[in-house]
Amino acid sequence: MQENIESKNVTNSIDLLFKGAIKFKEENFLAYKELFENLKDGQNPHTLFVGCADSRVVPNLITNTLPGELFVVRNIANIVPPYRKSKEYLATTSAIEYALEELQVENIIICGHSHCGGCAALYEEGNFQGMPNVQNWLKLIAPVKEQVLALKPKNDAMRAYLTEQINIERQIRNLFTYPQVKEKYLARTLKIYGWYYIIECGEVYSYDFKMQEFNLLKG
Repeated sequence: MQENIESKNVTNSIDLLFKGAIKFKEENFLAYKELFENLKDGQNPHTLFVGCADSRVVPNLITNTLPGELFVVRNIANIVPPYRKSKEYLATTSAIEYALEELQVENIIICGHSHCGGCAALYEEGNFQGMPNVQNWLKLIAPVKEQVLALKPKNDAMRAYLTEQINIERQIRNLFTYPQVKEKYLARTLKIYGWYYIIECGEVYSYDFKMQEFNLLKG
């Protein structure tokens, strides 16, 4: 019985995706037909958006942007690995490198969010059993945990809040290990932002480099 229910749920979700694809072609696509026609020959995004793979974080929805405006890189915990040349298959590093060198983006946004499972996993011993690649990936932000614990947060909510924000700061620092980033940033041909998105209220806080704090974006 349980297997039948789960199978039915999977079928229903796939049906929704199929119907969504049809609706997109018949309705949404037509509204932007000219835009897509212009995009067929290439892309020229103005911004690289590095975000978490969390299904609750939708870059184009958060930024109110159209197709062709954002070059999006998403992974667990919105991590920017320190730059290195390697014969391994480095998906995130390759995408960032491409955005910088080929697309010549003008802006980079590193966007973390509230209730981040990747950040929370730092404090859950034995989490992600059977997922060695995930465990290894999260080692990249192990120093964030050390930094947060040194601040002695009063409760779990404050610990999560600090972890998610300090993680964004760390990824910004990692970004500066990429070739030409510092040069472009100092020449003001590249702008870098750290965003903290609150899922339950839609608020976005932007990192102030001088004050080293996050401030709410207001109209």
